[in-house]
Amino acid sequence: MDQLHSLCQKDAMDFSSGGWQLWVATGLILGALELKLSGYVMLWFGVGAFAAALLATLGLPFNTQLLAFNLVSVALLIGSRTLFRRFFMRGASSVRHGVEAMLGADAVVVEPLPRDGFGTVRINGELWTARSLEGPIAEGEHVRIENLEGLKLTVRRKQPALLTAPREEEVK
Repeated sequence: MDQLHSLCQKDAMDFSSGGWQLWVATGLILGALELKLSGYVMLWFGVGAFAAALLATLGLPFNTQLLAFNLVSVALLIGSRTLFRRFFMRGASSVRHGVEAMLGADAVVVEPLPRDGFGTVRINGELWTARSLEGPIAEGEHVRIENLEGLKLTVRRKQPALLTAPREEEVK
């Protein structure tokens, strides 16, 4: 009977080292950080910490635990980014900024644009020097930005909409 008891004791998992507890605590902390930061980064490192905790309970050396933590975390991080991009960002267009965002945008003439000179237009609250492609344009008219040459815009009168809503006076 003593022999059987000693065999069971030898083959039993040793939870007294506390290594698995540190990995579980790390996983919980990283999971809590993910709730606060929400970027799907800390989550995967938390899962990696739980994988390392599993290896710690099996009695594997710390270097193996650390390697598993890194491999699992990085693999899940890269895999999730690829899956998110492939499935959730399928039809998303990239955000336009800088010159790309200005081309085709509407602006309002603040200072009249003469036939062969420069005037000023307002776009997104900013004042820009502009030149007309269609002759003189009066103050207050809406224009569309066609090109950007250095810090000067080239604009064209905005075409009126083909279908317009009736005015209130016309409806009554």
